[in-house]
Amino acid sequence: MVNKVNRRALIEKAITIAVLAVFICLLMIFAGYPQAIEHYFSKGFYPVICYLLHPVLNIFPFSIGDILYILAIIYLIYAFARFIKLLFKKEFMQAVFLLGGMIVKVQVAILFFYLFWGMNYFRPSAGERLNLRDTNYTTTNLKAVTAMLIDSANACRARLIPADLAQNNSTIYQTAVQAVSNLSSDSINFRTFHPGVKPSILTPLLNYIGTSGYFNPFTGEAQINYQMPVFNRPVVACHEMSHQMGYGPEDEADFTGFLAGIGSRDRLLRYSAYHLAVDEFMRALYYRDSLSNKQLKPRISRAVHRDFVTERAYWIAYQNKAEIITGIFYDRFLKVNNQPNGLDTYNRMILLVMAKYGKSMVHSQ
Repeated sequence: MVNKVNRRALIEKAITIAVLAVFICLLMIFAGYPQAIEHYFSKGFYPVICYLLHPVLNIFPFSIGDILYILAIIYLIYAFARFIKLLFKKEFMQAVFLLGGMIVKVQVAILFFYLFWGMNYFRPSAGERLNLRDTNYTTTNLKAVTAMLIDSANACRARLIPADLAQNNSTIYQTAVQAVSNLSSDSINFRTFHPGVKPSILTPLLNYIGTSGYFNPFTGEAQINYQMPVFNRPVVACHEMSHQMGYGPEDEADFTGFLAGIGSRDRLLRYSAYHLAVDEFMRALYYRDSLSNKQLKPRISRAVHRDFVTERAYWIAYQNKAEIITGIFYDRFLKVNNQPNGLDTYNRMILLVMAKYGKSMVHSQ
């Protein structure tokens, strides 16, 4: 009798796993049709999720997503320990049931990930949606735009007063929300749905894995590292809220966050956006023409240079092997989700910026 019950339960578990696997496969097939993703998911189903989820979760000053992740980690540790214990006790049937239950939970998590947000990875690129397809540029143009970004960063840094650098996180978040909301009103391509950003409970962990912020696809919450240098926080907040807007790839979120930042009247946010851009463009210029990079370095003001030194010192203080391991994992995650360049996708923001500003050389001041 017990064997029959176990056999039936095992069959039911196998059927559940098979059905969920079919649904995941169907989603991946659907992911191969970007225009359909854009029409039915990014502009259809996803906004409904945003309208229902964001206003409710924005009520909480803390991250519900952080709590879910903590609980998930605790469960995985418990389940793994119990699985090993069952194997040592030679209770193989119970171990199989436990393993099957874990597989089902992982499959459900994958389905929720893609249905709640992840399909945005497979919509047409921002370059296509924003008509910024021409990403070819010369080294001369790259150097010219980099110089203009440096000048803008210098000017914005010079305008900062002590009160700007003493802003509390609440003020930074409110300013970033306003900037992203204003950006969305300028173009239908930048549509927001109740944007919001929160300090991450996991910030001590984020420091050690070298992460400035993250977007929780299950709850739609944007979280940032609330301890990193103050001049980094505003544009990171805009970056994470760009993910809320449906911008999946990291370069697109960087680009959208950059546009929100330079369009803001807040001095700290504008500087934060230009500070990020100078970092990205100087790196790109170094790989394309190291001599040009060397020529432009003295153009960076002392104040801006000190901020780069401060930023680097902050992350080096937490640098360890965990960052390397998580970096490899996240690099693989990005490649699986339609970002073949992996972590290098972050540095591809310059392609969109150059497509927008490279030829005209017109830049917000």
